[in-house]
Amino acid sequence: MDRKPIAIIPRAPRRAAPAVGRADDGPQMVSLYEAHQTIYPRSVTGFFSHWRWALVLLTQAVFYGLPWIEWGQRQAVLFDLGARRFYIFSLILYPQDFIYLTGILVVSALSLFLFTAVAGRLWCGYACPQTVYTEMFLWIERKIEGDRSARMRRDAGAWSLERAARKSTKHMIWLALALWTGFSFVGYFTPIRELGLEVLHSQLSSWEMFWTLFYGLATYGNAGFLREQVCKHMCPYARFQSAMFDKDTLIVGYDLQRGEPRGARSRTADPRALQLGACVDCSLCVQVCPTGIDIRNGLQYECIGCGACADICDRVMDKLGYARGLVKYSTQNAIEHAWTRVQMVRRVLRPRVLIYAGILVAVGLALLISLALRAPFKVDVVRDRGALARLVQDAVVENVYRLQIMNATEARQRYSISVSGLPGIAVDSDTSFVVESTQSRWVAVRVRLPLSGQDAGAHTIVFHVAADGASDRLAEKAAFLIPR
Repeated sequence: MDRKPIAIIPRAPRRAAPAVGRADDGPQMVSLYEAHQTIYPRSVTGFFSHWRWALVLLTQAVFYGLPWIEWGQRQAVLFDLGARRFYIFSLILYPQDFIYLTGILVVSALSLFLFTAVAGRLWCGYACPQTVYTEMFLWIERKIEGDRSARMRRDAGAWSLERAARKSTKHMIWLALALWTGFSFVGYFTPIRELGLEVLHSQLSSWEMFWTLFYGLATYGNAGFLREQVCKHMCPYARFQSAMFDKDTLIVGYDLQRGEPRGARSRTADPRALQLGACVDCSLCVQVCPTGIDIRNGLQYECIGCGACADICDRVMDKLGYARGLVKYSTQNAIEHAWTRVQMVRRVLRPRVLIYAGILVAVGLALLISLALRAPFKVDVVRDRGALARLVQDAVVENVYRLQIMNATEARQRYSISVSGLPGIAVDSDTSFVVESTQSRWVAVRVRLPLSGQDAGAHTIVFHVAADGASDRLAEKAAFLIPR
C-alpha cells in the first residue's frame, strides 16, 4: 500500500459544548499528493517498436558478450583496478592516461547534446539502460502474466494459487536476469572466467559479492518496480532537456489540427459529416505509454520519445482507413505550419546543431589522433630522496634517480636509457633494461657529471628512453643538483 505525504492541520479552537453527537475535535489528516497509480503498458508492434527491440538486442549482446571475448592470452575488455591497467582490445591504458577517459566523457556529452537537439530523447527511448531493462522485464511479465488487461484483472482480484505461482515465477526469472547482469558487470573488472569459477566454488571476495548483488538488485528494483518513476523523478535529464529543445527538434507529437475535435465513431462514418477530427479517442496511445502520459496534451517532460504511441495510432488509422501520422515523429514548427518532410529536414542544420557537431568532430578527431600517436610505453622520473647529490672520486658529482618504465605493449621489450643537457653528463649504471609485457618496472639510474666549469645549483637534464629495434623514443626532464 502506497504511503502518502500528509499534512496535519489543527482545527481552530471552539467553545466548550456537550460531547454528545459531536465529531472528534482532533487533528485531520489531509493528503497533499496523489497516490501513485500502477502503470500497465500495453504491448505494441510497429516501426519504432522494432527499432527499440533491435537496440535492446544490440546493447545486451555487447554488454553480456564482450567480457567473454578473448584477445590473445587475456580478456579483450578488462579494467584491472588492482594492476591499474585498462585493456581495451589492443589498447592498454594506465592511470597516466586519464586524459583519454576525460575525452571519452566529453565526446559522450557532446553526442547527447547533438542527438537531443536534432531528434529529442533518442537515448532515453532506445538505448538507456533503464529503458532497455524495463523492456526486457516487461516482456517476461507479459509472457508469464499476460498482456495489460489480464494483468490488471488478476491484480485487482483476490490472491489464488495460480496468481501466486505466476508472480513467483516472474520474480525468480527477474532475479536470475538481474544477478546475471550484476555478474556480467563485475566481469569487466575481474576476468569473467575466473569470476565464474569463484562463484561455483563460493570464493567470491567481499567487493565482488557486494557489487554483483548491488548492481543486480539495482537492476531488479529499477526495471521491475520503479520503472517510469526513475525517468520521471530520479533522472535529471528530463529536467534539463528543455535547454536543448527548440521548435525544430524532432519529438513525438500529436497533430492537434488534424485530430481535434476527437470523438468515437463507426468505421463507416464520415468524420466531416460528424464534424470530428481523425482522433477516435480510443486512449490506446495512453495505454501503450511506458510513463503513462497522454501525448495529445502536448510535449511533456515525462515523454521518453519511444514512439509506442505513434505505432499504436498508426494501427488504428489503418483500421479506419485514415492516413497515418496523427501521432508521429515531427517538430513543433512542422506540425503547426503543416510543413512537408523536406521543409522539416531543412531546418535540421541550424546554428546550435552545427556548433554541437563542429565541437564534437574537433574533440573526436583530437582524441583519435592522440591515441594514434600515443607512445607504446611511458616513463616517470623520480629523484632518489635518500641521496640527492654527492661528490665522488675525481671531482665528480653524482645524482641518483628512479625511473618507472611502463610497457604498454603485449610483448617483452628492452629499453635503453641515456641522458643529456649538460656537457660531460653520462649514465654511470646499467643503461639497458627488460620490461615484461604490460608490466612496469622501477630501475635505479646513477648520473655523474664532472665539476670543472659547472655552477652550483639545480640544472635541467633530459632522460632519453628508447625501445630497442623501434623508433619510439621518450624524453623526460629532471633536475640535476650540484652542491656548493
